[in-house]
Amino acid sequence: MERRGFLVGAALAGVGLLVRPARAGALGGTLPAIDQPAPAFDLDGVAPGVDGTVRQAHLATDGFRGRWLILYFYPKDFTSGCTLEARGFQRDLASFHSLNAEVVGVSADDAEAHLSFCGSEGLAYPLLSDPGGLVSRRYGSWLAPFSARHTFLIDPDGVLRSLWTAVRPAGHAQEVLTELQRIQNSGDATIAA
Repeated sequence: MERRGFLVGAALAGVGLLVRPARAGALGGTLPAIDQPAPAFDLDGVAPGVDGTVRQAHLATDGFRGRWLILYFYPKDFTSGCTLEARGFQRDLASFHSLNAEVVGVSADDAEAHLSFCGSEGLAYPLLSDPGGLVSRRYGSWLAPFSARHTFLIDPDGVLRSLWTAVRPAGHAQEVLTELQRIQNSGDATIAA
């Protein structure tokens, strides 16, 4: 009888793999759906100033309307993988800007840690603080007490166009840049002037 129960359970599990859920699950929660409006956010953090200094900032989803947004979540400032990923986005920042795209990082670190991290790594894009993981949860990227390493590509109308989960930091910025170029060149997206 135990064997039969096991076989029935295994068969049901196999059928469950064939059914595609409407929204994909990730280790950090439920991921938002592609081709749907990206979850709103409103966070404090740090951002580069006009004079090159880093200042405290308050950024919301609406502040990026009309531009592409690369929103990447990462675990912690000053760790090896997070530093490698941040440097990659900084290296390719001019290329992102030439495609009308902004880069924004999000972690549970506070603004002080972000300020120090931006300064030591010469980052010229905003880092936002999500200490309780509220926004990270909306993006399926929260593994308390850290944000999971996920990246989201949001179009100028606020629609989620691509996502990456369990990101490997080395070469990731280039991967995102290639996808942005592919989408823009395919005519799948409208680029705001």
